[in-house]
Amino acid sequence: MNITINEELRSFIDPLTPVEYAALERSLLADGCRDALVLWRDVLIDGHNRYDICTKHGIEFRTVNNDKFDSLEDVMLWVIDNNLARRSVSDFQRGMLALRKKEIVAARAAQRAAEAPPDQPAPEPADDPVDPPWSTREDVAKAARVSANTLSQIERIRKTAAPELVDAVRSGTISVSAAASVASLPPEAQVAAVAGGRKELQQAARQVREQKTGAKPKKETVPESPEDQVKALRAQVGELKDRVATLMTENEVLRQKLAALGGA
Repeated sequence: MNITINEELRSFIDPLTPVEYAALERSLLADGCRDALVLWRDVLIDGHNRYDICTKHGIEFRTVNNDKFDSLEDVMLWVIDNNLARRSVSDFQRGMLALRKKEIVAARAAQRAAEAPPDQPAPEPADDPVDPPWSTREDVAKAARVSANTLSQIERIRKTAAPELVDAVRSGTISVSAAASVASLPPEAQVAAVAGGRKELQQAARQVREQKTGAKPKKETVPESPEDQVKALRAQVGELKDRVATLMTENEVLRQKLAALGGA
């Protein structure tokens, strides 16, 4: 059977931790591969880890074909939507997936506009069967189930973080907010911080924040209006929600690792 691996599709999903991979391997060796792998033509679109393990150990597996897609972009959107709906996916990964979907949707809209006849108006973005809308940062954040502030931090990491720092966020070694601060450092400084471990990363993030705070010109102290006080409180609430979400994600990762160890 000829099965093609598309590395871009595969990159949409965080790799399993060693503990998770070992648990899946034990399950497949004991019970076989019960769930079919999903193909589009000859491209594997769901079941990459199972395929790797089955190929490694010669375990038989079934495949099913999903031929409803017209292009690889359609497949990408399907893979993204599938993973956005999974509860086990972290806030960081959902944000990364939602940002990638936004790029695909925007590119398709631009292509439709370029291909539209000169005497006809370009089709509206709503003509693309994508739900929910993807026109604003709030739309993307809502789809990723994170705050707009967290999405901004994820976007900063996506654009400027060294690969080592991205891996640290994915593994839960550093929170999204702290990683966004460290991502403002030169790449070599980011790599050095990651090599130093969790404490070094936290210290680097703290130093960046302190430098930014110290660089801001001091404002004259004036009594805050009720409106300003409300805005400040809302900002604090947003930061606390982001921190709670990060802690919940880290707790879930630890719970899964403990459960995997318990079943070993």
